[in-house]
Amino acid sequence: MLVKADLHTHSTASDGDLSPEKLITLSAHLNLKAIALTDHDTLAGVQNVLNSIKTHGIRVIAGVEISAEYDPGMLHILGYFPANPHGLEEALKQVQTARRERIPKVIKKLNALGCMLTEADVLKEAKDAQIGRPHIAKALLKKGYVRSFDEAFDEYLGKGRKAYVPKEKMTWKKAVSLIVHFGGLPVLAHPYTLGLGSQGLEAFIKDLMGAGLAGIEVLYPEHTPEQTALYTGLASRLGLLVTGGTDFHGPGRNAFSLGDYGLEEELLTKFINRLKP
Repeated sequence: MLVKADLHTHSTASDGDLSPEKLITLSAHLNLKAIALTDHDTLAGVQNVLNSIKTHGIRVIAGVEISAEYDPGMLHILGYFPANPHGLEEALKQVQTARRERIPKVIKKLNALGCMLTEADVLKEAKDAQIGRPHIAKALLKKGYVRSFDEAFDEYLGKGRKAYVPKEKMTWKKAVSLIVHFGGLPVLAHPYTLGLGSQGLEAFIKDLMGAGLAGIEVLYPEHTPEQTALYTGLASRLGLLVTGGTDFHGPGRNAFSLGDYGLEEELLTKFINRLKP
């Protein structure tokens, strides 16, 4: 499959390594037709690159990835918009504040474990971005407390690990409804993280559809062939869009590169047609 669009990427506006501008330049170099910028709980990186089709020949889709309440797994909702959704950033202030308030709590736990980080160490990594656990991971790595970014999450920061602190999140109903309210398409991100079997997943997706869910992220690096087939079947049976992307955070952050996963021409056309205002 020849990928034409990567619909799940992150920039320095949240926890990615590349600025939005550099991300678009790389996308153009890889001959992608479209890319969605889906930073965590913010659209701050979107505005300055929306017109990139004029300079790079690539369409930038305004997007966001919102963390929603769910236990025991992890639930993220992707939102895609035909234009910059003015007013949504303000509506996300509550979850952005929760991100910031979580940091000193994690640092306190790390300090008790012998990892002597300060908030200043983490802010240095975050700069002007939406602060999050990846910035703590980078600080731990720089201080020599872990040997890799992944080790920071496996040992300290991942859900249920030694220094994990849950953050305040939206309900999934509010996250989906918010995206719909601002004219967007809500999509269930990487459904494998829910930890549900096929029947439980279908039932939950139907609940999400009741709030306005429009699609499922089917094409994703961590999905097994069996999971991909399951999600494809669910999307077809329930009349949902198929989306996909690499969840790209930067070169070398995992085994996958920008554009390794995403939509081929036909699926991209279907997506764009639904995205039209």
